[in-house]
Amino acid sequence: MDNQYSVEFKNVSKIFKLKKSKGKSNHRNFYALKDISFKVEKGDVVGVLGTNGSGKSTLSSILAGISEVDAGSVKIVGEQSLIAINTGLNSELTGLENIKMKGALLGLSKKRIDEITEGVIEFAELGDFLYQPLKTYSSGMKSRLGFSISINLNPDIVIIDEALSVGDSSFSAKCIKKIEEFKTEGKTIFFISHSISQIKSFCNKGLWIEGGYLMEYGDLESVADKYEAFVNEYKKKTPKEKKKLKNEAFEKRIVVNRDKDTDSKSKIALFSCLKKVKCLLKVKG
Repeated sequence: MDNQYSVEFKNVSKIFKLKKSKGKSNHRNFYALKDISFKVEKGDVVGVLGTNGSGKSTLSSILAGISEVDAGSVKIVGEQSLIAINTGLNSELTGLENIKMKGALLGLSKKRIDEITEGVIEFAELGDFLYQPLKTYSSGMKSRLGFSISINLNPDIVIIDEALSVGDSSFSAKCIKKIEEFKTEGKTIFFISHSISQIKSFCNKGLWIEGGYLMEYGDLESVADKYEAFVNEYKKKTPKEKKKLKNEAFEKRIVVNRDKDTDSKSKIALFSCLKKVKCLLKVKG
């Protein structure tokens, strides 16, 4: 990958196993993402668009290194950090314990963890709740803590997944100001949100995913206009038409004959292994 790029997805697919439904004897596999390819330059701020269930959160977890792909390749240059509600946080631990646990899992020194802790406490403004278990936190408070931990890790690539959609407006404004600082520093940012206005306010690139497929990628204004036109057209449809479209989109994401292909590959690998074993036995004999 060229040095000007920080992220490259090449024909990436991610498959999930669906639970058995009534009347179905076997489980089915489902494409959360299918054949996704794009490159992001260092310093780009990418607004990720898509309706509910389109695959945006799956994309964010792959970008953050939390989830592996089933096909294709992902290249990341630099340290990445995912900012999302509840991600990497333990509900039984206090806010303070979660900060220290996150630092320890990343292999940071005690001195560095202490530095991060000070920064998180100052930014999150949780007061005495810092010493309470996360299970007592509101979703807004969890978002505050998660955002504060991630930004104080000072990553090269920042992935923000709906983290600004909860909590009070003053903290959201504070977070956006911090993101603006990251932009100035030349960090690569992925911003996943249902708020088109927020995305338009500081993103320069747009990435639209729908039904697990990449629809558009490029200049934000162009991508956002096409996405908004799609949403407006969808809103005009009747409930019956919407249901039909959803079912059609869902069926396109079902993996066909993957188990058979996998079985065939397994058999080929097994026969190859047995052949090698026979050859070795002949040599030893």
